[in-house]
Amino acid sequence: MLEQLKEQLWKLHLELPKNGLVTWTGGNVSARDPESNLVVIKPSGVMYEDLRPEDHVVLTLAGDVVEGSLKPSSDTASHLYIYRQRPEINGIVHTHSPYATAFAALGRPIPVYLTAMADEFGGPIPCAGFALIGGEEIGRQVVEHIGASPAVLLKNHGVFTIGKTARAAVKAAVMTEDVARTVWYALQMGIPNEIAPADVAALHHRYTHVYGQ
Repeated sequence: MLEQLKEQLWKLHLELPKNGLVTWTGGNVSARDPESNLVVIKPSGVMYEDLRPEDHVVLTLAGDVVEGSLKPSSDTASHLYIYRQRPEINGIVHTHSPYATAFAALGRPIPVYLTAMADEFGGPIPCAGFALIGGEEIGRQVVEHIGASPAVLLKNHGVFTIGKTARAAVKAAVMTEDVARTVWYALQMGIPNEIAPADVAALHHRYTHVYGQ
């Protein structure tokens, strides 16, 4: 089932270690097929270099396994909760990328200090509260705190990103770590100035409506 989506998800999973967003078997990507409303997600505890397209697990939004012989990610319940609450979202990524997770460890959002943040996120990257892994609690924290951003930090945990596609969610995860690293470097030298909200809005509009082909 959904062989093309599995192939895409397999390739997107390989982007996580390639971009330094995960170590060992941590992290995951899921995608929702908008036609069937089925969700494809990484199996739990599988090394990225061993992952194959056919290893991905297909589930309903209620959590019933439709296809797959492996256990789905331990974050599955939270992914499904987010999809149920945000029907416009078709991709979710979870990472423990180090610089962004350092902010999460402190429970600190990342203010808009960089034009790249204004472009991609349209505002600060918020930080949600603490929640245990395994149920819907993390998903609830994501939905309650992410707002209009494609990314949110989870206190003492890591990063969740969302997108209209799985590729967009992976891009947001890459950009989250990139800006978190730059902001961390800046904070070693002083306190950066936040970009004014009107300028953030103008930059975000240009990036989403004018930039690119």
